Amino acid sequence: MKQIIAAAALTLFCAAGALAHDKVVVLEAKNGNVTFEHAKHQGVKGDCKACHDSEAGGKIEGMGKDWAHKTCIGCHKEMAKGPQKCGECHKK
Repeated sequence: MKQIIAAAALTLFCAAGALAHDKVVVLEAKNGNVTFEHAKHQGVKGDCKACHDSEAGGKIEGMGKDWAHKTCIGCHKEMAKGPQKCGECHKK
């Protein structure tokens, strides 16, 4: 019985992680909301820690306007792809 419960818990844990990768997040901003499609960004830099605080993803310490402008736009410029101007991310 313990093995069945452990297997079910592990399955749910893994499924939750997989679903997070398909997540579309809308970040509210004064000059227009920013829509972030996690699936488009997954694996671009090689691992989750390029943006997240751990390999498993989760919380992003210091996430906010300054973090996003430095990290997101910096990465887009470095890779020469993706939006780099205000109106390309912020939609009213």
